[in-house]
Amino acid sequence: MELESVLGKIEKSRADIVREMVDMIRIPALAPVNGGSGEGERADHLVSRLEGYDSVVRIDVPDDTDPSIMRPNILARKNGPEEGTVWIVAHMDTVPVGNLDDWESPPFEPRVENGRIYGRGTEDNGQAVISSMFASKFLDKNKLTKRSIGIAYVADEEMTSAMGIEYLLDNGCFSEKDVFIVPDWGSPGGMHIEIAEKNLIWLNFEITGKSTHGSTPNKGANALRASSHLIVELEKAFGKEFPESDPMFIPSKSTFEPTRSIATVENVNTVPGYHEFSMDIRLLPEYDLDDVVITARYVASCISEKYGTDIAVREVQRHRSGKQSATDDPAYLALRESVKQVTGREPTPVGVGGATCANFFRVKGYNAYVWETGGGTLHTPNEYVEIENIITDAKVFATLFYKLCF
Repeated sequence: MELESVLGKIEKSRADIVREMVDMIRIPALAPVNGGSGEGERADHLVSRLEGYDSVVRIDVPDDTDPSIMRPNILARKNGPEEGTVWIVAHMDTVPVGNLDDWESPPFEPRVENGRIYGRGTEDNGQAVISSMFASKFLDKNKLTKRSIGIAYVADEEMTSAMGIEYLLDNGCFSEKDVFIVPDWGSPGGMHIEIAEKNLIWLNFEITGKSTHGSTPNKGANALRASSHLIVELEKAFGKEFPESDPMFIPSKSTFEPTRSIATVENVNTVPGYHEFSMDIRLLPEYDLDDVVITARYVASCISEKYGTDIAVREVQRHRSGKQSATDDPAYLALRESVKQVTGREPTPVGVGGATCANFFRVKGYNAYVWETGGGTLHTPNEYVEIENIITDAKVFATLFYKLCF
């Protein structure tokens, strides 16, 4: 089997690639906590598309909020004679669509235009699902001489990963002989390989005041005012307590972003007695997540006393960053050379704030590498993927498989 023949087949598969993406995106894959029914229907579809593998195993995990719903994970493998598998790991689930008025076309009715495919989940993480499918499609399993080829499509990445990659790792689905590539973060032209991630913690702030008429604010305690000042003071305190930067990371500093907020009151002339908001915090690995919680609770107590409110600080989730993946590992070197061979550019290692499945491997002591081309529209209205990027990624992954498995 010649690699150039495989790359040529990928290049000629543009129409098939577009069709596979469109067919998949038409099937929503939202977590039950986000109003969906999970990835089940999408997993059924993908299993039907995975042909030519020695094994396609589906592992269903009961949803932790609705056990009647199964969260599926798919492990497909072409078996090589040596120990270990070279895995491409992609996730099937998507984030919610947000405000439909912000979309130029329905998010689950994909639109193909000007070399792009628009729809929720096209870039995050449909690009990886489809590129890995075509990267492995034309590789002859009967000619493998080294490790196995593996494709992992996992559930629950956008929320906790407890029913996805974390479950698979805890239940012995991978080994120390394996190689892990996670295409869930990209850079223009594929110029970077992500080898490290920041710590992650999500905090929820629940502010309880006292509602009253808008003309008599002195009789109440405005939860929205306290909340607004709390956000400002939290940002000041976090900036003071966690000031360091690391140029390897993009962005270089820890980030503290207020994100989700609930509505207060429906009418203008009522002082709100309750408000709630969340913060998404990505902390450089050198810092301790417990210190973030301590700082948050101290600031909340000061605001609570000043504005006559009660403030509860609740931790939604946290993920500790694993050890940085090695850049002298044969898998990293093979990925770097594969990118250079296909794109003509040699990528450099970076760290990011985004949380991917790669960190779960790193926490367990494995090296894992995050790479794909493009990036930038994930989680936004009118999300799209460049068709050319899918083809480039598929060629790079096919080249990597060729280097490590043949």
